Amino acid sequence: MEHGQIERTMYIEATPEVVYEVISSPTHLKEWWPDDADLEPVRGASGTLTFGTDEQRDVVAITVVDAEPHRLFSFRWTHPADDTAAVGNSLFVTFELAPSGDGTTVRMTETGFREMGWEIAVLEQQYNDHSSGWDAYLPRLGTYATGLIASR
Repeated sequence: MEHGQIERTMYIEATPEVVYEVISSPTHLKEWWPDDADLEPVRGASGTLTFGTDEQRDVVAITVVDAEPHRLFSFRWTHPADDTAAVGNSLFVTFELAPSGDGTTVRMTETGFREMGWEIAVLEQQYNDHSSGWDAYLPRLGTYATGLIASR
C-alpha cells in the first residue's frame, strides 16, 4: 500500500455556502468532527482542535492554508504546537467544494504521510487511523450540514 493520500468524495444536500460554513467555522466543526475547535477560518491563522475530554484529551495544532469561501478550505495539522506548519512536520487536508444540482460535491484529500519521515509501522498505523477516522467523521459532516438546512 502506498500510504500517500486519503481521498473521499461525497455529495451533500446543502449549498456550497452552508457546507463551507460547516467545514470552516469552529462552532460547526465541533458538531461533526473534534470535541472542540479554536481557530479563525482565515488564511494563515493558527489554532487547535481538541479530541476527547479530561485525561483522554488530545490537543492538535492546526494552521489554515487556504480559505476561499464556498470553494476551498485547507489546513495543515498535527504539527508541533510551537513550530510553524510545513511539509515534513504536518499533514495537509483540503476540502474542495463544487455546486452540484441543489447540493454540493465535496472532495476531501489528506496528504503528507510519507513526508513525515515515520518508520513504516508508524506510517501504516497513522494512515489507517486517519483513513478510518475520515470514514467515521465525513458522514457526520453530511448529516450535520443537511440538518442545519432543515432547521433554518
